[in-house]
Amino acid sequence: MPKSFDFQQAPGHLIRRAHQVAVAIFMEETDGQDVTPVQFAILNALMDVPGEDQVTLAAHVAFDAATFGSVIGRLEAKGWVRREPDAADRRRKLLWVTREGEAAALAMKRRVARAQKRILGPLSATEQQQLVGLLTKLVSGHGQT
Repeated sequence: MPKSFDFQQAPGHLIRRAHQVAVAIFMEETDGQDVTPVQFAILNALMDVPGEDQVTLAAHVAFDAATFGSVIGRLEAKGWVRREPDAADRRRKLLWVTREGEAAALAMKRRVARAQKRILGPLSATEQQQLVGLLTKLVSGHGQT
């Protein structure tokens, strides 16, 4: 009988597990805020580029454009994001973070920073820098997919 594939050492499996760890820690640190890592990224991106269109913002935060509208809808329902049609092209939706959304994101900033430290906690300072550098290289080497 052939030996099975050693998925426990496969990069894809390890990246998936690391993602699970990262999301779990993020959710623990932001407990009670009812926000996901993607929602937090969207709020911060909109603080940097207010009035961004929905498609461009989805690419900026590396999220699937097809399901991005539902994430924005949840942020709108919380009162954290405002969505309006572009006057020049009514099909295009422009987004702004509201005062409430900005306040929420800023209030979570310290917790999210703590989550990032916890995620990298098992590594030495040198290993942390190496991992972030290698992940950046890996992601940029595959484009914005």
